[in-house]
Amino acid sequence: MSEAPPHAAGEGARPAVLVLGLGNVLLGDDGVGAAAVARLERDYRIPPEVRLVEGGTLGLSLLDEIAEAGHVILVDAVATDEEPGTLVRLDGADVMDAVRDRLSVHQVGVADLLNAARLIGRYPLSVVLLGLVPGRIGLGVGRTSVVDAALDELTDAILREVQTLGYQLDLRPQGSGGDRPIHALTRHFGM
Repeated sequence: MSEAPPHAAGEGARPAVLVLGLGNVLLGDDGVGAAAVARLERDYRIPPEVRLVEGGTLGLSLLDEIAEAGHVILVDAVATDEEPGTLVRLDGADVMDAVRDRLSVHQVGVADLLNAARLIGRYPLSVVLLGLVPGRIGLGVGRTSVVDAALDELTDAILREVQTLGYQLDLRPQGSGGDRPIHALTRHFGM
């Protein structure tokens, strides 16, 4: 007999999985998290147990989203010593270290967000950080070609992560478009 996934969505229940795209689409590669979430929203059918949110750089304003989720997948640009475009996956305590030290311009907000969730006793069962090493973070609406080329690898990693939590995102038929609204800036600059 299989057990229902933790925090399965239903009336008044926490969504099982929150995929939270972070970053600023107006700062080059920093917008990769928002772009990946927008791409998922555009190309896949999202089950009710999975919530996609373009969090931008909202920081503590996202506390309700984190507090209501059973599992969180943060998606962002992650600065490391690796080559730009390299896929990064961190989990457990490594996530908090990364959001303090290796995210881009909004890193303090993400660290505060996770600390606040822990403080109020609503820290998710799991938190994973998926991202790409940025090539350029600076004023500009386009991503570098190396990061843009790795965006498919990032979305595939998100799909695998959601699947390991027991949920499937099915590809939409070509040209069917999404039934969820994509933020206008992300639609324009993120994809």
